[in-house]
Amino acid sequence: MAYHYIESGLDNVWLENGYTKHDTAYGEGVSIQDTEGLHKAIGQWLVSLPKPLNGAELRFLRLEMDTTQKNLAGILGADEQAVRRWEKGRTKPMNGSADLLLRALYSEYINKGSRIRRMIDRLADLDKIEAPTGRFCETDHGWQPQGCAAA
Repeated sequence: MAYHYIESGLDNVWLENGYTKHDTAYGEGVSIQDTEGLHKAIGQWLVSLPKPLNGAELRFLRLEMDTTQKNLAGILGADEQAVRRWEKGRTKPMNGSADLLLRALYSEYINKGSRIRRMIDRLADLDKIEAPTGRFCETDHGWQPQGCAAA
């Protein structure tokens, strides 16, 4: 019997095999073999579908790319609120250009050596970096970005 994999956040994913059901103190549990491989296969399947991606699919792909709504919005040329609205409208289709760009981004992202992957990873790291404070001093050679020596 197939397992309805609702943990993916998608309503239309069923597993034929590759999982084990077991009893726990809290009820029935499920262990999935090679979750990373499964998610990669789901992502590739999603971007190959001949229909617009919906909000749930967008969220799945965004989480698989390990990026924030803010970073994805910047890449797609949208505002963060647009990404939130798309994700909240789980079954509503995304707009055409954002849909196409997201498919291309994900397809490149799963290729770990790709430039897109490095760019998205770098953007994700930017969220973790505290914004620096620029200190500038006027010198005989013009303004310089550095700490000013005590006068």
